[in-house]
Amino acid sequence: MNTIDMPPIFSLVDVENLNETNVTCNNGECITVDTLLCPNVLNKTALLYTLSFLYIFIFMIGLVANFVVVWMNFQTKLTGYETHLYIFNLAVADLCVIITLPIWVVSFVQHSQWNMGEISCKIAHLVFSINLYGSIFFLTCMSVDRYLSVAFFKPASSVKKKRLRYCTCILVWLFAFFAALPDTYYLKTVSSNNETYCRPAYPEETAKEWLAGIELTSVILGFVIPFPVIAISNCLLATAVLASNDQERKRNVKIIFSYVLVFLVCWLPYHIVVLLDFLLAFHFIPFSCQMENFLYAALHVTQCFSLVHCCINPILYSFINQNYKYELMKAFIFKYSAKTGLTKLIDTSKVSETEYSALEQNAK
Repeated sequence: MNTIDMPPIFSLVDVENLNETNVTCNNGECITVDTLLCPNVLNKTALLYTLSFLYIFIFMIGLVANFVVVWMNFQTKLTGYETHLYIFNLAVADLCVIITLPIWVVSFVQHSQWNMGEISCKIAHLVFSINLYGSIFFLTCMSVDRYLSVAFFKPASSVKKKRLRYCTCILVWLFAFFAALPDTYYLKTVSSNNETYCRPAYPEETAKEWLAGIELTSVILGFVIPFPVIAISNCLLATAVLASNDQERKRNVKIIFSYVLVFLVCWLPYHIVVLLDFLLAFHFIPFSCQMENFLYAALHVTQCFSLVHCCINPILYSFINQNYKYELMKAFIFKYSAKTGLTKLIDTSKVSETEYSALEQNAK
């Protein structure tokens, strides 16, 4: 079989197994795809409908959780805490990823067809990819920053450190944009058998090279580079915390390791399946209909599972933090209670941020 197709993370709507070798596009730029029909052992309709319900659930939870984090940062100016700038940008990125999910659900219930035009195909894909990359990159930067704040703490100017973090966030957004741009550029609305799909249409002479490049880039930028950085930074942070005499911060070591574990559990299965898809597409492993059906289901399921990370991030990095809990209470309950003294009572009860932020606040 010779198929040119992308994993769902870059093309959330797939072309089903075609029974024709010539695929035409609206602008005539599509490549020829030869496919081998496999028996319909896998009930793809049931799979897509089931995933649609899961995506709706992720959408509702992620929308509320990330919106609260963004809103709370504006209400209480939590970006005054230096590392919370990363948390704010992380919530914005996750929120934008979540907002695109209803679009993919509409496509799923239409059997992966795309009837919203080529421009919307490109825009939806670009928004999704930029913010997904941004979410991963912000987690990486935040992990490094947390360790450096503890291990190499220096009484440097708070203004300089804030400027550095602002510049880092700008660079992250730019890098995420350029990482998402190549695949988005080649997205087309592909027509076949009176059905339209949103999928990449690479130049025919270099189609396989583009496919290999996009898949490997997604694995490298989405996991191979970020995960070791996140794991090493948090392990070093945990070591530094355990070496301190602060018993309260020592109790937060489990939270530090949970950062690594959650990222690993959410993203490792998807990237393993992407690598298998790459090996199958380039004949490094023998083709079989069983493997084809397995990869089709596995790519969709593991991608859906990976996006749970957008729901866990606000809980793990915000709501579990004691300072965020108190600020959330003030924002919702005691916003107008300054005269009653309740706000002052809460302020005097605030505990230090988990792991490291007490050190950061002393630097201001």
